[in-house]
Amino acid sequence: MRKLLSLRHWRSVFVRIFRLLAAKEVRLTDKLLYLVPVLLYWVLPDVMPFVPIDDIAVTMIAAELYTRYMERKYGRSLK
Repeated sequence: MRKLLSLRHWRSVFVRIFRLLAAKEVRLTDKLLYLVPVLLYWVLPDVMPFVPIDDIAVTMIAAELYTRYMERKYGRSLK
């Protein structure tokens, strides 16, 4: 819980997200796996009126899960 409240942790997550999205080694479909759901959640909040989660919270949760998955998948080729 302490890690989730740490600004240092979230800064590193978003730095890792930027690196993954900018990396040529990561396929476009894998990049869209993060971008499309997050952008849709930001653009279409009225479609899901009964989901009481803030846009930033969804982005942060998706960023955490996406970085873990992609770093496991592309770990060796990104270094």
